[in-house]
Amino acid sequence: MNPILVTGGAGYIGSHVVAQLSERGERVIVLDNLSTGFREAVLGGELIVGDTGDRDLVVRILADHAIDTVMHFAAHTVVPESVSDPLKYYGNNTCATRNLLACCAATGVRHFVFSSTAAVYGMPASGIADEDTPTAPINPYGSSKLMSETMLRDVSAASALRHVILRYFNVAGCDPGGRIGQSTPNATLLIKVACEHAVGKRAQLSIFGTDYDTPDGTCIRDYIHVDDLAAAHLAALDHLRIDGRSLTLNCGYGHGYSVREVIHAIEHVSGQRLANVVEVPRRAGDPPALVACSDRLKAILGWQPRYDDLEFIVRTALAWEQRSAPRVNA
Repeated sequence: MNPILVTGGAGYIGSHVVAQLSERGERVIVLDNLSTGFREAVLGGELIVGDTGDRDLVVRILADHAIDTVMHFAAHTVVPESVSDPLKYYGNNTCATRNLLACCAATGVRHFVFSSTAAVYGMPASGIADEDTPTAPINPYGSSKLMSETMLRDVSAASALRHVILRYFNVAGCDPGGRIGQSTPNATLLIKVACEHAVGKRAQLSIFGTDYDTPDGTCIRDYIHVDDLAAAHLAALDHLRIDGRSLTLNCGYGHGYSVREVIHAIEHVSGQRLANVVEVPRRAGDPPALVACSDRLKAILGWQPRYDDLEFIVRTALAWEQRSAPRVNA
């Protein structure tokens, strides 16, 4: 098999995918500028430090390594930051993806797996989204990803490129073996932040909004373990290699937990009450509930989750925080 280019492969999700690819014998080239990724998180393949928006570099990598498959993770992903600095997100998430697609077209790349997001759905009335749910993002992060999806579909329609777009719901947890985890500084993902608080790395845990129209007033999300999500990427790769058609698929478990339920799970796993949980106003860009319908992922790609258990997800995330950086106040 030709090598696979993984952009953003030193980041949280990308590094878990690289690990699984390498474990099954794939040849991997990782392109990452290390702005939010970590060199030590790349457990297999070759790391090239550089930007996805660097046309000359990307063309050279694709040509020199005869790349025929790209998995594209490189992106900014913090929703509140996208609201306060939208051009940063359109620049990195959309414009750099446009550059990457142009490079793929120029060098004859055949397969493209794209890291997208449930944020493209905005606020579906039922709180549940399948792939036919209208896209109506309510923040620049979701809009930047939706623009990239549109470009990818248009390029595929005009060329031999085929793609799988994977729309992630809330990714959480860490490698069960403890080798890699979520290390992004100033992360905003609830389970990550709450586990940091549980081990003393954050002085406070905020609940953003307690007046939503949900059973306990807090937001509900569909949390998927990062290793199950990584496995979906390998299934997408296999689908494309047997000349499968282009697809857009949701990645989630099909049920959600509220913020308070997640906090209770962390307290149960850690054996301690979280010391400083404060209720603050709603955060811009947060829908009340967002849960996946992932029936197509299972039916078409044969994906079956291994870690659909909130306490297991929390346990792996907490173990990572306990073994990683020293305590700090934040």
